[in-house]
Amino acid sequence: MTEISLRQLNRTLLTRQMLAERVTMPAADLISHLVAVQGQEANWPFIGLWTRLTDFRTAELDSLLRDRTVVRATMIRRTVHLATADDYRWLYPTIRPAVESMLQVAYYREAVEHLDHAELRTAGRNLLTGRTLTRTEISKTLAEQFPSPYPERLSSALGLLTPVVHYEEAGVWGAWRNRRVSIALAEEFLGAPLAAPAPETMILRYLAAFGPATVADVQSWSGTTKLAEVMARLRPRLRVLRDESGRELYDLPDTPLADPDLPVPVRFLPAFDNALLGHKDRRRVIGDADRTRIAKIASGGVPMYLVDGFVHGRWDLDGETLRVTPWHPLTRAAEAAVYAAAQELLPALLPGGTGDIRVTPA
Repeated sequence: MTEISLRQLNRTLLTRQMLAERVTMPAADLISHLVAVQGQEANWPFIGLWTRLTDFRTAELDSLLRDRTVVRATMIRRTVHLATADDYRWLYPTIRPAVESMLQVAYYREAVEHLDHAELRTAGRNLLTGRTLTRTEISKTLAEQFPSPYPERLSSALGLLTPVVHYEEAGVWGAWRNRRVSIALAEEFLGAPLAAPAPETMILRYLAAFGPATVADVQSWSGTTKLAEVMARLRPRLRVLRDESGRELYDLPDTPLADPDLPVPVRFLPAFDNALLGHKDRRRVIGDADRTRIAKIASGGVPMYLVDGFVHGRWDLDGETLRVTPWHPLTRAAEAAVYAAAQELLPALLPGGTGDIRVTPA
């Protein structure tokens, strides 16, 4: 069984994520290749596409959202992502049990544990049929029929009980905070029924963009469990490798592995980018010590940058200042490359505006 080094895993991930070299392709094709693009903060997907595509413009993704080629909704890891409408139709049914399991989390359980979930689902679907409503409107109306100690949480609970997607304007480029979200029934919004669950498709698509990987990696990325049996069925169709610690990694048989010495540029990644979150063992892109340093604030999203393919520090947009905070010393050449990449990013963050760059000492 072939052994693959950490550095080769890193270069292979960057290559498959289109981070080793920007590519020229339609944004919808890239989103499809990545399966789903993290979108908790509506502007972050735009930065994730910009850093991978040679000629990406915000208007391209805006158009894809407005014509419903791409949809925004709760998907993998039970968080908000973007996916093509075609992929959402099979992806959501595949991860739906994991989404519905969030009803056991205290935040939702406290609001709906005393309610009949089937009745709440039916009432919510009737309320949304033929229209799009804000979460506030949904919660206010449902609370009249379903008294709850936390009525403001009813709309979110409904989103766990039935497939809903965000109205397109919630995902277009714009303000960085406090964006109002309206939701609609997924099948009405898409104009097509959802498909059957497709765990094998999900695993194969994941490996194309994130492999080689363990079963635990796929489960961590998707937020689902019990995939070992599915992977066992797929095993005869896959290449099996071993990492430096002896764990088995699965991969598509005809997908190239990158040269471990492949030169790679500095890359700025948005918060929650799946290149950083797509594995249980994330050492192929971020060291354990750096994960520890952001553990307390990671849920809020930490945009990071890569030097020589690995996370080297974080960056933040503070008003019109792009602040770069290295976590490790920079050589003079690496500092110049980070500054040049930041200069390239700044116009994408502030279209039509001006700003400056501050690199703090490590």
